[in-house]
Amino acid sequence: MVLNIFFLTVTIKKRVMNPEEIMKRERIQKITEENKDRQFSMYRPF
Repeated sequence: MVLNIFFLTVTIKKRVMNPEEIMKRERIQKITEENKDRQFSMYRPF
């Protein structure tokens, strides 16, 4: 008889972001929002 037991441990750690990363994420979010607005304006029904 074989008994296989598998244990998995997941550790979640909050990430500390420096100001450069915060600015980069804000810039990416702004660009993404602008692209969504452009797509909406191009594809809205006439």
